[in-house]
Amino acid sequence: MPSNEETKPESTALRAFSVLEYVVRAGVPVSLDDATHACNLPKPTVFRILAMLQEADLLRREPLSKRYIVGARTSALAIDVMQHSTLRTQCHAVLQELVDEIGESSNLTMLDGNEVLYIDRAETPLPLRLHLEPGTRVPLHCTASGKIFLSQMSAKQIYRLLGKGPYRRYTDKTITDPHLLEQELKRTKRTLVGTHDSELFDASVAVGVPVTDQQGRVYAAVAIHAPTARMTIESCMTHVPTLRRAAEAIASILTPAKGLDRRAPGSRK
Repeated sequence: MPSNEETKPESTALRAFSVLEYVVRAGVPVSLDDATHACNLPKPTVFRILAMLQEADLLRREPLSKRYIVGARTSALAIDVMQHSTLRTQCHAVLQELVDEIGESSNLTMLDGNEVLYIDRAETPLPLRLHLEPGTRVPLHCTASGKIFLSQMSAKQIYRLLGKGPYRRYTDKTITDPHLLEQELKRTKRTLVGTHDSELFDASVAVGVPVTDQQGRVYAAVAIHAPTARMTIESCMTHVPTLRRAAEAIASILTPAKGLDRRAPGSRK
């Protein structure tokens, strides 16, 4: 039977938020046992919370693995928060500085289930450009940011997100073979640079770098995007140091202060 402390409305709400926060920050599908261990809560409590969050569409459950991932309602809330908070203003200023320095569009993305979600974007003033609004979702296997996120995952996690292949083809350059993508992801993991060479959109290139927390975990990516009429992958790569500085600036905005205790009050030690 739940304790009096556990049944307090504020305690229940904080526990539910703690579980939701863990799933969001995990970046990969999580199991009941994962959440129980990470949140330091009794397993029956976590089970009830996960069921409640799923019913509210804040989380959803994968049909095969039965693991939990971010729901549509949480993703929509994240976009709204970024679009209407001072955090977005600060991050957008960093993206705009990239545009001013490099001359091409820049974007901030995060992993959302099996897709890349555009959190924000600053557009180049040049007339030839690919316009993508915040909230746009693009595939993982053929985008610069997507390759960054995939490169941090195990083969099992990648299979869970992408399937066995061949992957969907968007252009003549799309990598559809799982073995070829594996090689590409090894390079991405080694260099911490993701590339897009006309793989999703024809005649376009992009280069991205990860945004990491204080433990080195990748939770976002910053990228520049340009038409091949103006840039090549090689010329994009010359801007990687600038991109890394931008990623560090955004990390300092989005990452909580070191040492902050993120556990819900009343959780087990």
